[in-house]
Amino acid sequence: MLDIQAAVSLQPCNTLSLPATAEFFCRINTREDLFEALEWARQKNIPVTPLGGGSNLVLVDDLPGLVLQIAIPGIALAPGSELGEQRNIHIGAGENWHQLVLYTLEKGWYGLENLSLIPGLAGAAPIQNIGAYGIELSELFHSLEAVHLPTGELHTMQADDCHFGYRDSLFKQAGRNQYVITAITLSLSTRPHLRLSYPALLQALEGCDAASLTPAMVSAAVCEVRRSKLPDPASLPNTGSFFKNPVVTEDQAAALRQQFPDIVCYPQTDGTVKLAAGWLVEQAGWRGVMRGRVGVHDRQSLVLVNFGGGTGAELLALAEEISDSVQQKFAVALEIEPTIYPAPAKKPL
Repeated sequence: MLDIQAAVSLQPCNTLSLPATAEFFCRINTREDLFEALEWARQKNIPVTPLGGGSNLVLVDDLPGLVLQIAIPGIALAPGSELGEQRNIHIGAGENWHQLVLYTLEKGWYGLENLSLIPGLAGAAPIQNIGAYGIELSELFHSLEAVHLPTGELHTMQADDCHFGYRDSLFKQAGRNQYVITAITLSLSTRPHLRLSYPALLQALEGCDAASLTPAMVSAAVCEVRRSKLPDPASLPNTGSFFKNPVVTEDQAAALRQQFPDIVCYPQTDGTVKLAAGWLVEQAGWRGVMRGRVGVHDRQSLVLVNFGGGTGAELLALAEEISDSVQQKFAVALEIEPTIYPAPAKKPL
């Protein structure tokens, strides 16, 4: 029997510790729970909002309708997946992401090591197309299972169906609030293929014998780098990187390099150039700046934090100030990375 509660605080359910209340709230432990909860919401004619670990969202107001906390467990080899070196791993959407990475390393299933210590749950990983230290989830993605909210049908979706982009997917665009992901399947390998091109990771591994490096060592180095740069949300509420690294044309990048020789750029295979948003924010003078109860982290300018008692509205006001100043100084637009709930109203053209 589902335990559907009324007027539940969502402050413990988001890593920014922002205040908001769910009109109704339910924890989903199985796919059957999900179907039952959706039928309950359908009968009441109320909206449904799925949440995972709350590590990639900004709550700016109370959420109407039924909020579903997805907690479906399970990690197993997909049937028939043991072909050569490839291993397809079927993962419940409620599995903790970092614990999943550690588990796969213990089992000798490699590929996720660069994505160590990313907060959140497995089911949210495709929504954001999480990425770090030179790799994105889409490179390891096989498929996912999701329930389509308007019809209640269970869909199996391949990579092309998900429309993956840089920190983006169908589920943040046309499919926003249209699906509840119940499980994902990732294609890993029993043979390590280490990805070591990211500068901070290379620096952390400096002095190590390249021939003896293992995926577990890479994972440990990634954890070390992340801990040195990003505050623990449990001690200082945050959502990690608040802005996406903007992508510009080579001509734009060349003009910026001429004006700002120290600008941090990452050339992309498609000819575009990715700029380091943290560098832009810091150069615009925002590192360590406080605005009342919210502010910019004093070691990583890409991280906005809640010092205690801050609201989503205060955080977004700060983000707008930062974006405006970066636009003015560099003529580069910043885009917020976490998802905003409820969705902001579109500005008139």
